[in-house]
Amino acid sequence: MLQIDQLHAYYGKSHVLQGVSFHIAQGEIVALLGRNGSGRSTTAKAIMGLVDCHGQMTFKGQSLINRKPFDIAHMGIGYVPENRDIFPKLTVHQNLLLGLKGKVPTGRWNFEDMYELFPRLRERQHTEAGVLSGGEQQMLTLCRTLMGDPELIIIDEPTEGLAPKIVELVGQFLRELRNRGVSVLLIEQKLTIAMQISDRALVMGHGSMVFDGTPAGLREDAAVRKEWLEV
Repeated sequence: MLQIDQLHAYYGKSHVLQGVSFHIAQGEIVALLGRNGSGRSTTAKAIMGLVDCHGQMTFKGQSLINRKPFDIAHMGIGYVPENRDIFPKLTVHQNLLLGLKGKVPTGRWNFEDMYELFPRLRERQHTEAGVLSGGEQQMLTLCRTLMGDPELIIIDEPTEGLAPKIVELVGQFLRELRNRGVSVLLIEQKLTIAMQISDRALVMGHGSMVFDGTPAGLREDAAVRKEWLEV
């Protein structure tokens, strides 16, 4: 579904991604791991057309290079940024409305699905998003992206700063995506959740891939964990 070969990306003169290559198949959850500054978030932004990059990057056979972010979204890629980017003065329901690509839901997800995934959002649907807790805002951001019916969703640090019960809900959410055939690129620092739910694990270091394999393989590779993941 997503194929990336020798991707290079830059912030001005800073060469951040240095020949990144990986793929994601349909319905697969791939965890992208690494320390802060390793290039994980830049990889997500490069896929979404938000940073200058070159190399080969295709989604369902179509090139993503030099496309505008809104074009990439309409091709079927959703993006949940680390900073959530909710609209604070709009209600929960209005935020979900903004996720639609048309006037009404036409894909595999609808409002009722969102409220079943996260019942707390049903209780808060008429509340302004700006007064929600951090966990509730994360739920809202995830669901708003789903309302656009993506085939691949990139999620950057969804459990950052969340209570354990909310982290568990996010894990259930990710499993439901896989059940419905949605592919996921999960950028995460918490190894526990990433290793529990992902089909494959990628590890980045200094703008390059240093590991591509199964979670079990990463557990057994103490050298990679010590060099690129452990503090």
